[in-house]
Amino acid sequence: MDIAGLLERIEVTGENAEYRNPLSDRYASREMIRIFSPGFKFGTWRRLWLILAEAEKALGLDIPDAAIAAMRDHLDDIDLASAAEHERRLRHDVMAHVHHFGDVAPEARRFIHLGATSCYVTDNTELIQHREALRLVRRRLLASIAALADFAREHRALPTLGFTHFQPAQPTTVGKRAALWLQDLVLDLEEIDQRLATLRARSIRGATGTQASFMELFDGDSAKVAELQRRVTSAMGFDADYAVTGQTYPRKVDYSALAALAGIGTSTSKFAHDIRLLAHLREVEEPLGSAQIGSSAMPYKRNPMRTERITGLARHVITLSMDAGFTAATQWFERTLDDSANRRLAIPEAYLTTDAILLLVHNVADGLVVRPDVIRRRLEQELPYLATEAVLMQATRRGGDRQDLHERIRRHSVAAADRLKDEGGENDMPERIAGDPAFGMSAEDVRAILRPERHVGRAAEQVDAFLEALEPVLAEARSLAESSPTPELRA
Repeated sequence: MDIAGLLERIEVTGENAEYRNPLSDRYASREMIRIFSPGFKFGTWRRLWLILAEAEKALGLDIPDAAIAAMRDHLDDIDLASAAEHERRLRHDVMAHVHHFGDVAPEARRFIHLGATSCYVTDNTELIQHREALRLVRRRLLASIAALADFAREHRALPTLGFTHFQPAQPTTVGKRAALWLQDLVLDLEEIDQRLATLRARSIRGATGTQASFMELFDGDSAKVAELQRRVTSAMGFDADYAVTGQTYPRKVDYSALAALAGIGTSTSKFAHDIRLLAHLREVEEPLGSAQIGSSAMPYKRNPMRTERITGLARHVITLSMDAGFTAATQWFERTLDDSANRRLAIPEAYLTTDAILLLVHNVADGLVVRPDVIRRRLEQELPYLATEAVLMQATRRGGDRQDLHERIRRHSVAAADRLKDEGGENDMPERIAGDPAFGMSAEDVRAILRPERHVGRAAEQVDAFLEALEPVLAEARSLAESSPTPELRA
């Protein structure tokens, strides 16, 4: 039987017939999944309807206490199948849930959604989701920052070969390199803090943002409508709302948030790429599970599975920011609905992907394996070339001719490199220079110049100063780790 016949015989029924998103199935945390779950979304809708009704009643509308009590008693009495049945009939998701809420709280039916348009619940809920998800991303960032800070501190002074263009360059330290990864995440933290600080509520706005429906409810009393707006905003847990809106809150808000998440994607992708390159060099490796299999065909392999996953997920969150940018760019006048389907995909996936990435970054950073002997051997192999300028300076001070010495070093470097390529072994540049009387230096003199610590500049001090300046952030990270430990990876 050919493959086509075999495929026809696959039984696809029940749960096996449903597409499953890997972000919710494998990668993201239960905490982040909860924020974008139907229960959280529709539960927030009902709470928004409750706080609107409470504020309207407090400002003089004739809403019975029994209606308020019914809403409060049935906030979580949600039957998604029943709501879906309403939606099939009405072809409108918000009105489906208005009817469903009225079914379970009939005393409140007349007052649910009074004066509001759909974006009262949809947009305000999405802003709450942004806020809660950004706070969780911030916690994940702090955990990753703390883990990388510990790593940088531990290896602050361990010399290693530096690379530019992935070619040997001046030495640095393992800790200083980690500080570069760390600094990117700190910049991301600052951006997330900015997004949280400037996030506002939509509050009550009406169909085109003019609040005309609420002016009707309150008989043209503008002061009461303004007070209703203030009360709803406060009840949502926001200090402020957007001063002007159309029907929706500004879609630039989505773009700014997803751009910040894309920034995390760029930082973590850079980190993951570096670890993958270092794993190839066998200098630094991600942690390996005791039973982890690197390859189904090659049992000896130690593939950088987690950093590869970071790279792949980071690519996704970076591209999702473009969705939000295009959506904001194509909104017409007070609003169009071409934003809805796209945002249902892009916003939750951006947060779930970022959550998954940062869980991986924390896991990798917390368990990085350093191979000091491998690092030392590679540095010692390259250092005789990298230190030739210092050799040239010393020999010139001892009376040598700078131009003649420069040419001699060039010839010795070529010969030593050819020998390494042809025969392997150790770099014999120090012996070549010591054996050349024009330099007037002994092998011990040359080796003293070639000490790795001599060529790392202020790398260790820079790490110390950076971590000292970062201490308030690290103290917050430690406090959060005690109260809310980072969850284990799910896959």
